[in-house]
Amino acid sequence: MKFVWPLAMSLLLFILFAPATAEAQGKAISLDNPSFEDMPRHSMTPRYWSNCGSPDESPPDIQPELTFQVSKPAYAGATYLGMVVRDNDTWEAVGQLLSEPLQLGDCYSFSIKLARSLSYYSVSREKNVPANYIKPVKLRIWGGFGTCDKRELLDESPLVSNPDWKEFEFKFEPGASYTHIVLEAFYQTPSLFPYNGNLLLDDASMIEPLPCSQEIAEGPQDPEPTNQPLASVTPRSPDPVVTRVVTEPKNTPTNNQEASSTSLAGVKRSEMTAGKTITLDDIQFEADSSRIIPASLPALEELRNFLANNSDVIIEVGGHTNGWADARYAETLSTARAKSVADYLVRKGIPRSRVRYKGYGKEVPIDTNETAAGRKRNQRVEIKILDVR
Repeated sequence: MKFVWPLAMSLLLFILFAPATAEAQGKAISLDNPSFEDMPRHSMTPRYWSNCGSPDESPPDIQPELTFQVSKPAYAGATYLGMVVRDNDTWEAVGQLLSEPLQLGDCYSFSIKLARSLSYYSVSREKNVPANYIKPVKLRIWGGFGTCDKRELLDESPLVSNPDWKEFEFKFEPGASYTHIVLEAFYQTPSLFPYNGNLLLDDASMIEPLPCSQEIAEGPQDPEPTNQPLASVTPRSPDPVVTRVVTEPKNTPTNNQEASSTSLAGVKRSEMTAGKTITLDDIQFEADSSRIIPASLPALEELRNFLANNSDVIIEVGGHTNGWADARYAETLSTARAKSVADYLVRKGIPRSRVRYKGYGKEVPIDTNETAAGRKRNQRVEIKILDVR
């Protein structure tokens, strides 16, 4: 009998604390109609899903449906969702209310079956001729506070080129307690020109809570969402290349050291006055991210050397995007990229008091956004001289 009391206490403690532990790990979140079941038809979203695509274009399609010659059998059930991207810079998306909000600070896993149809015939919007929308695209997953509110890009797939169904897995850590999800077909990035492509979706899983791994917890230096509500928007990703200005040629290590003291990106030290703006060379980032790619290190080191050799100069790092992005998204991304450059300089020994940063979004273009070349010029990093003591 002496063992009965410890055993009873253990059972009591388990009963008392097990529910709280399960609650702390979060709830699984379900989607309504996760396999997109409905009557096959074009230009109509499946039940419980709302059209979140370009407003001047038709909605996605319930496939398989003969209008576009898509005949692939469903992975689960009888039907699936077909979405396209178009050569007139429009694309399709669907959204819905989640059964439970995503929780700030929690991490989640999600999977869905994706494929590409080898035939998806429609009309080219640019040329007004028959076209096969066959090029691979990717799936982007957004969190937001309204049916089509794309507040934060939670995760995205690689290009989906497989003609057979394949399971794609996603992990995300939301920056807010989002109530809605948007599934969006999108172009390959970087992509200078829109094109015709398709994406098939079926058998979405529940959104399951999981322990936050180190990779998710630390995360990249990507744009952070705000907690202020936004109108429903459909942002276009800016091109990942930020700058295109030719660096001043260097001949020898001695010339490198000498030039880093007297000029920056071709601008002489004697020409630098308060308000002077200098466009940097070759600072590039990963697509939709503020991660600086390794090819940018020479330009960053040139800037660091100049500041180290000119301790009287105070600068602002300014980030700019092209005009394809939604205004809030562009401001957030440009700020995150400017901060990445500023943080690099501080890590390399430049006092924080001499390096400030600001994101200007798409508000200060230097060229047209109607051409690829113009968009490249607009998406840039600039240095503004704030003071020369």
